[in-house]
Amino acid sequence: MKTLTALVLCALVAVCLSTGDSDQSVSVPDSQSVEDVFVKRDLASTFVKRLKRNAGAAPAATRNANGNALSLQQLESLREVCEVNLACEHMAETAGIVAAYTAYYGPIPY
Repeated sequence: MKTLTALVLCALVAVCLSTGDSDQSVSVPDSQSVEDVFVKRDLASTFVKRLKRNAGAAPAATRNANGNALSLQQLESLREVCEVNLACEHMAETAGIVAAYTAYYGPIPY
């Protein structure tokens, strides 16, 4: 209880000292303008570069056994085949369509 009282008293003293009248005021120089705050877009892009994924590389989960990337139409046809088997569909939702199709139907035909 004594510790709590001492902490409250110290906090009250700190607040009183920080809100007291001070003759020293911090002023912002008048020479700054709004134009100094903003940076042109092309100049800003040289400072900040966005991380981009390699657009040409497909993740390993969407490649067939030969290492070729599968198109969206090919992946959709694999999903349609896998929808018939509930276990395959569940595995496709958890492990990915390529792993599920390969586990239940063998290698991908294309």
